[in-house]
Amino acid sequence: MVLNIELRENIPHGTDEYPYAQYHIHCCKKPFQYPIHWHDEVEIIFIEDGILRITISNQEYIGTAGDIFIVNSKELHFMSSPGKPISYYTILFPLEFISFQTEDSFEIEIMKPLRSGQLIMKNDISKLRLISDFTDTLHRMIQINSWNDPKKQMKTRRLLLQLFELLIDFNCLIISPIAGKNDMQREILIYIRQNYCSEISLQDLASRFYMSPKYISNYFKKNFGITFSQYVMHLRITYAKKLLETTTLPVTEIAFNSGFANVSYFIRSFKDRYNVSPLQYRKQSLK
Repeated sequence: MVLNIELRENIPHGTDEYPYAQYHIHCCKKPFQYPIHWHDEVEIIFIEDGILRITISNQEYIGTAGDIFIVNSKELHFMSSPGKPISYYTILFPLEFISFQTEDSFEIEIMKPLRSGQLIMKNDISKLRLISDFTDTLHRMIQINSWNDPKKQMKTRRLLLQLFELLIDFNCLIISPIAGKNDMQREILIYIRQNYCSEISLQDLASRFYMSPKYISNYFKKNFGITFSQYVMHLRITYAKKLLETTTLPVTEIAFNSGFANVSYFIRSFKDRYNVSPLQYRKQSLK
């Protein structure tokens, strides 16, 4: 399953009863980029094959086969691939999934500081001595969740705790050096998310955050790896795609509801992204 990612994902990962999700992204032969976003869950990214560029809190990493990266709760991040075949897993779960109700030392000294953002996990653990044991445990967890194991929830929680034990033993939990530093970036993205379905311009964004259009344009590209207009287009096209899948609204109405002022431009933009027209896409999604 390929994960379509948006800023502060509204995509539910897992269920209320079992808040764990894993996705296997593979055979992506075209260049792609998942734009800047964050989520409340911790994300573990395990690369099986190919090259994946990952930027987490403005730090860029180039991942290759066997590498593992951890994205902490609420950390801004985005990923891209140069277009060669790639295969990787993403695993998402909330910290509450492995927390305990008892006020023991693990809860007080580890889990609470992690949930509050005072402690964070190192993002790149690929070259650390724990990598072999971490990878073995990760493989077992992926395998358990690849079929209908009636005990998978219990087994998964146990394996996640083993991963955390490794992180603790190898000093991979650190005091957050960026606590509060992403707030401005999140505010910018939240504002765009709240307004992309209406008319929104770089000038609007600049005025909202008391910056010049040129400055915020450069700031956006530098911090998010994508231009303002590209990001707005991504949100509009993604929302339109969801409307095509889940409603019977006519294409014209979908275009306007998604923030497009011109239907022809919407159709052309949608076709550029998905290689089919909106109507063709709707027919395919209904099959």
